[in-house]
Amino acid sequence: MPQQVLTDTVRVAIHAPDAIVRAGLLSYLHNDRRIREIPPDRLREADIIVVTVDVADSSTLDLLRSLCDKPDARFALVVGKDWHADVSAAVDRGVRAVLWRDSFSQAAFIRTLHTIADGGGSLPPTLQGTLMEQVRWAQRELLAPRGLTASGISPREVDVLRLVAEGTELAEIATKLSYSERTVKYILYGVMKRLHLKNRAHAVSYAIRAGII
Repeated sequence: MPQQVLTDTVRVAIHAPDAIVRAGLLSYLHNDRRIREIPPDRLREADIIVVTVDVADSSTLDLLRSLCDKPDARFALVVGKDWHADVSAAVDRGVRAVLWRDSFSQAAFIRTLHTIADGGGSLPPTLQGTLMEQVRWAQRELLAPRGLTASGISPREVDVLRLVAEGTELAEIATKLSYSERTVKYILYGVMKRLHLKNRAHAVSYAIRAGII
């Protein structure tokens, strides 16, 4: 499920090499009482880290990693000129929104921060299209040949997990799906091992969070 901010206050940090740009962004933050500024030396405490760059490329992703290596770190990029980074890699690194500087506004900036805080994201249409093409390619070239979906779970694993979630005993699952009970156990073991899940309950929880059951 999307990550949620547990308080009404959104903690935002700004990383902007240009002092004038940084001052402008901070003035926008201070105009919204629901947002609290986090100093640059305490980035790990921020719910969202805003980063400004002229051009987004592979070095930008390295910069984000150096700023905050928390697995759940969330970034909003304000990009000045162009985008040359891998969109999928950027999302994986924690980028949840991209704002172009030439179409930037205070209202859009604040709205984007609250969207991220609520567990959402905001990418320009061109980047959304690129991301969708990357997902389609990964599904077609990498996952489909292995019988997997984008969630990392195969259709038959989904069927088994759905029945487990409904409280169905393994023997009954085997009957319903025309498998042996041993096969059902093998299917469960396979998905747990591949995705590093601790037990059946953990596997069901993962499938629910992924939105596939």
